[in-house]
Amino acid sequence: MHLAETQQVAPGRRTQSAVSAAPGDAGAPAPWHRVLTLLADIGLFIGTRSIWAQAATHHLVLAALISLCYVSILVTGVLAPTVRTTRSLARLDLVVLVTAVVLAGCGWALNHGGGDEGALTTQAARELVAGHAVYGQAWPWLFHGTGIALTPTTAGGYDYTYGYPPLATLLTAPLLWLGHHGAPATAVCTGALIAGTVTLWRMLPVPWRSAATLSCLGFGLLSAYARVGYPAVIALALLIPVVVRWPRIGLGGRLGAPGIARAACLGAACAAQQLPWFLTPFLLAGIYAVRRGELGGRAAALVVLRVAGVAGAVWLLINTYFIVSGPGRWLRGIALPLIQGAVVHGQGLVDVTLYYTNGSDRIDWYSHASLLFAAALLALFVLFVRRLGPAATVLPWLAFFVATRSQDGYYLLMTPLWLAAAVTAPLPEFEHAWQPRPAPLTGPRRRPALAVTVVLLLAPALVSAALAVTGRPPLRMEITALRRTGHRSEVVRAMTLKVVNTGGVPLTPHYTLTTGQGMSRYWLLVRGPATVPGHGTASVELRPSNGRFGIPAKAGTRIRLRAFTADPQTLSSQDVELRGTPG
Repeated sequence: MHLAETQQVAPGRRTQSAVSAAPGDAGAPAPWHRVLTLLADIGLFIGTRSIWAQAATHHLVLAALISLCYVSILVTGVLAPTVRTTRSLARLDLVVLVTAVVLAGCGWALNHGGGDEGALTTQAARELVAGHAVYGQAWPWLFHGTGIALTPTTAGGYDYTYGYPPLATLLTAPLLWLGHHGAPATAVCTGALIAGTVTLWRMLPVPWRSAATLSCLGFGLLSAYARVGYPAVIALALLIPVVVRWPRIGLGGRLGAPGIARAACLGAACAAQQLPWFLTPFLLAGIYAVRRGELGGRAAALVVLRVAGVAGAVWLLINTYFIVSGPGRWLRGIALPLIQGAVVHGQGLVDVTLYYTNGSDRIDWYSHASLLFAAALLALFVLFVRRLGPAATVLPWLAFFVATRSQDGYYLLMTPLWLAAAVTAPLPEFEHAWQPRPAPLTGPRRRPALAVTVVLLLAPALVSAALAVTGRPPLRMEITALRRTGHRSEVVRAMTLKVVNTGGVPLTPHYTLTTGQGMSRYWLLVRGPATVPGHGTASVELRPSNGRFGIPAKAGTRIRLRAFTADPQTLSSQDVELRGTPG
């Protein structure tokens, strides 16, 4: 079977895709194909024992099914290095896929309660079915006593509202019969992940199919996000058919039924979660560049307009009911992750402020840096699309590394798209793409001019990030008294702080003690002023939100006293030693 694919890139010329020819069905498979199948098979081991142990205690039928999956994994591990033909290895790829799907289903059957996203999506679906408003409604009871994570804000509260586009809610509504908590939403997300995996597996060339299984269902990473109920999993599944061979969208100036379907999937993905909003400009810019190199500027613009028009129409159709029923609430709801003022968190540059310094009075500059970096990356993508084209599905996420919320889930959830583009949108697809080259960027000094352009594009983001990192904590805090439990001095019931505002702007801080990464609950203000005037000093008494704070028994545990303010966004932190502190 000949897997080589060609594309018309210019009149009279064809370029072979990097999806190179594979041996015929009767021939021996390539060594890398065997290794890829084995890697996908090995990836299924990770996380399987934990769900088996859980099933063996209460769900013996599922435990038996998982044990059969172990047999499948082991037998495939024997056969993958030993089968003689490509056709036989392709059948093993299908076995690995089916095994992964069964394990994902078992994982959902055992753990389908969901997290904050799943609970909020399910509650939003209930409100929708009941004819109530979905956006702008707080549902704090979903989080009380459930152990579900909260999203704290710099204003001293927590976000209890639904903050995603409505597609996940619409898909969840028919499944409310599945139960309480987040089960309906997690079922939708798990089903979407399985459907996306099968779609990617089917659309990739045969030797690469196990890579789809590995990236989507291997290691248990994305399956865990689906069981939490992340709407981004739905967006991922919808983006897969868009990204596979995306430079061929509008080939010859016509979308056709496949192109229209892919544009519709793009619009639906944008109606599922906000992450596709960041990818869409890169895809549209790339499509324009490739089509302009083939057809010219006017025809390329018409192709992009048709793609954007179909995507926009689908997006608008999904949102119509919510726009009509409450446009203001809807707009604030879908923009919530951008405007909610959540506390800084993640694995990016913001960690300097969180863990390595004592805070910053310029937290807002992380957001400025992220937006400027995203704009610079898009500009660089357009300028160097022939080189950066295959990285279109990776570049947008770089901007999150300098954002206030830079958790790795933003990257992990879209990694199957990296694979899809690497296999089906290689460099030869962009060989004749249009790249803007104004007069200053041409001629004998072209290289220095391009280098200067790159620096100028990145400079605003770098300066903003530097301003955020080098900010100083605006508050100095000192523990002056602790109230402890009588015979258990390791339990703190209240704390008195002396707070000094070193700046000239009045600040309204919200305090917490943390013993690890992330955020603990805010402490409650019992006595003292809520706002500390500029260059002023205040004494405040605080108590834990649940009435007690246990001092960690392990020696050397780092305890951080933190104070967040919302306007302006600042963070003041310092390490404290509670043992031996005056009582």
